[in-house]
Amino acid sequence: MIEAKPSSPELWVHHLGTASYRDALALQLHIRELRLTGELPDTLLLLEHPPVYTRGRRSAPGELTLGEDLYRARGIEVVETDRGGRVTYHGPGQLVGYPIMRVDDIGAHLRTMEAAIIAALAGYGVKARSRCEEGPDYTGVWVEDRKIASIGVHVSRGIATHGFAVNVDVDLAPFSWVIACGLPDVTMTSIARELPSGRTIDPDGFRTRMADHFADACHRRPRAVSRSELMRGRIPIGDRRDLRSASANPRRAGTACADAGRSLIGQSPTAPDALTPVTGHGAPV
Repeated sequence: MIEAKPSSPELWVHHLGTASYRDALALQLHIRELRLTGELPDTLLLLEHPPVYTRGRRSAPGELTLGEDLYRARGIEVVETDRGGRVTYHGPGQLVGYPIMRVDDIGAHLRTMEAAIIAALAGYGVKARSRCEEGPDYTGVWVEDRKIASIGVHVSRGIATHGFAVNVDVDLAPFSWVIACGLPDVTMTSIARELPSGRTIDPDGFRTRMADHFADACHRRPRAVSRSELMRGRIPIGDRRDLRSASANPRRAGTACADAGRSLIGQSPTAPDALTPVTGHGAPV
């Protein structure tokens, strides 16, 4: 089995624009192969999807309550996916982030994404929180009891794909046409809905803020890159050295939730040199 090469100090960030779910997944898989061989560093794709419901590996019959034909008649695609979790919705006005990166602790990876989102929201006066202590169905980011961001991942050969989706200024109605995230009574919300009176959200500004906070949480330097750089997959020779993580004692997924509510910004969420390849794990949206 091929093991992922150690991490570069950079996090490559690419704004993909709007991309279909299937096209974005194909790009993730391409980047994963280049990351596995060390031709790319950890990489974050930022994008929007056209309207789509995705069914994670834990989805149950009946979560698509209106039926696939009706969704497609409303212009919403339905796609099966290999991420963990259940049904969720993606659409215009939602910032989707796909970190394709080396991890050895899935729980810490999830908590890092939550902490980065919470920090980005705080800059807009939106007080958010993790609810991981309530169980895997509550993975994500919440404003009081309203869900503002979903998270779901897949890890294969030590490389994580999929990631997070933050509701910036998205139409929330499609969430009510399914059992979103497997929670029948969940109320979804958005940054636009939660902003303090008189404030507005600039999607481009939030995207930049989100990339910066995620890079900080992962102890990486963000570097914006082009599509051609991603497809070429070339890291400067000086960045291919084995860089040691600041964390000498990686945490296991079962204990990561103990850090809920404590910001991971400025801490190392993974210990690359202690990697144990993991296949097929995921987490709920």
